[in-house]
Amino acid sequence: MSEASAANGTNQVSREFEGTFRDRISKNKRHSFFLMFGFFVFVLIFGYIIGYAWIGDPIGAIFGLFLALVVGTISGLVTYFAGDKMVLAASRAKEITHEDAPVLFNVVEEMKIASGLPMPKVYIIDDSAPNAFATGRDPEHASVAVTSGLLEKLNRDELQGVMAHEMAHVGNFDIRYAMLVGILVGTVVLVSDFFLRSLWFGGGRRRGGGGGGYIQLIMIVVAILFAILAPIFARLLQMSISRQREYLADATAVKMTRNPKGLADALAKISGDKDVLEVANRATSHLYIINPVKNFEKRAKSMFSTHPPIDERIAVLRAME
Repeated sequence: MSEASAANGTNQVSREFEGTFRDRISKNKRHSFFLMFGFFVFVLIFGYIIGYAWIGDPIGAIFGLFLALVVGTISGLVTYFAGDKMVLAASRAKEITHEDAPVLFNVVEEMKIASGLPMPKVYIIDDSAPNAFATGRDPEHASVAVTSGLLEKLNRDELQGVMAHEMAHVGNFDIRYAMLVGILVGTVVLVSDFFLRSLWFGGGRRRGGGGGGYIQLIMIVVAILFAILAPIFARLLQMSISRQREYLADATAVKMTRNPKGLADALAKISGDKDVLEVANRATSHLYIINPVKNFEKRAKSMFSTHPPIDERIAVLRAME
């Protein structure tokens, strides 16, 4: 009876644990979807108002929005196909083999099996600050990069948690999410800048009169407010989506390792480390498992929050233990 009771208790704990991270994954996926959908609707409304104010009729407004989306898509595709190479080069990451870092390779291979994903390329950044990131447009073109400091300062369970988090980004197609969000943000900034410059230098293309002119004047006033505030709002939405993807990657990592303590301990060590990651910059900081720009650095003042509060991430993971 005692063994049966113990088995039932173990099964109950297992089911509760299973439900915890699965609920977290489902919740974060829903949040990401609604944020993306809301962002897309916002861009459409914003583009239409700007186009109407600039051109003076609804058909012209639709054409202007379409043109802006085409330009944003082209720039996004360039980033999509070449972005990983640029990021790795900017981070001074060097590709390694199993012989160079067998423990790291073994851990990545374990997470590859747990996730069912192809084996990514593995890179090391020669820096004492512990951190890591993943890049690549899809699982077949993925790469993971870790600093030498991460290998030195984390134990195997903690390293496993970090690699599971990065593989989760690959499996969840977060690079594609980032590309789409980048296109939307770029479109907002592009349209805002074009509209404000056209008003400043050329006064806009006002057409029509009477009621149509009155409506366009109202649209111009609204468009000016949108053009000033929309890029800030779009950037904040982008950061909100980025934070949701970090929560999702944490939960997915727990699904792979069944060990939330390993990732929680790793996050605590990385966030508490005082070494500065010199190769990080504003263009790459959002990729890392923890924002590599420390609060005491001058460059931290211009940063938006691309990551959730580290204490909240750790608390969520501790609750799963």
